[in-house]
Amino acid sequence: MGSNPTPRTNTRTPGISNYGLRTPVVGEIFQVIYHLKKLGYSDSTLIPMAKRLQRLAKHVNLRNPEAVKEFIAKQNWSCGYKGNVVNAYEHFCKFYNIPFDKPKYERVDKIQKIPREEDINKIISHATPKYALAYSIIRDCGLRPIELEWLRVKDIDLDNGLLYPRTAKHGEGRVLRLKPSTLAMLKKYIQDNNLNPNDSLGFKAERVKENWIRLKKSVAKKLQQPSLKTIRLYDLRHFFGSMTYLKTKDIVYTQRLMGHRNIKNTLRYVHLVGFQNSEWICKVARNSEEASKLIEAGFEYVCTTPEGVMLFRKPK
Repeated sequence: MGSNPTPRTNTRTPGISNYGLRTPVVGEIFQVIYHLKKLGYSDSTLIPMAKRLQRLAKHVNLRNPEAVKEFIAKQNWSCGYKGNVVNAYEHFCKFYNIPFDKPKYERVDKIQKIPREEDINKIISHATPKYALAYSIIRDCGLRPIELEWLRVKDIDLDNGLLYPRTAKHGEGRVLRLKPSTLAMLKKYIQDNNLNPNDSLGFKAERVKENWIRLKKSVAKKLQQPSLKTIRLYDLRHFFGSMTYLKTKDIVYTQRLMGHRNIKNTLRYVHLVGFQNSEWICKVARNSEEASKLIEAGFEYVCTTPEGVMLFRKPK
């Protein structure tokens, strides 16, 4: 570090990914990423960092920090994204001993609109069986795409429909439950692909994200429902977190299921309490078996009428 090493043309290091780098300065960027990899940074951190540096390199000389700052300032990016790009470039400058007066971009804390479950399911229903499974798991369990990529068959309790994922961003481990329909899809997928306990499910985070973008646009056009195009893949995780809090009113429990280290991150997901009556689906149960099925389907118990009928509800 600090010796201004000569950029290498061969970025293939045994056992190390090239992180999708394709620019002429791939060697320079790769050296930074590989250095951070050796310092213990995870791929879920390094891959986006490499992409941000690559994006800069397509338009500006990375050895010219003033030009880089000017380019970032002129872009129509959110302050949060600009801050992420600046942080990535700061690592580049630190590695090559380039003086850099880091600009400050304040992230605007914006509450995201949470999609309706029926709209999420409209998109999922048009996916191929493999990706329908991927998106159903994310919807049911709030997994990050990289956590889905890391999932192994041995991390799944197929008898009880439980996942024991490896948590990204240094979060604590958690146990998550699949819906019966998703569990049935997962069992069939494992059987059809002859997967062994140590095998991954075969999902790559970047492909899962890219496919979602194409899929939602296609479904929005087919159904003539433009609003579907606004549903991001990460909104499925927002949906899970918000629904978990809505059902339990327990912020600590929601934090654990989300795998957050800081409860402040969980608070961003908790903004679905103000539903109007017209936004609820109401169901009744006349015995414990019917009640159990409604609870498994995500319904919340409301009350029992004088006639002994149990009322349940869940958001549309």
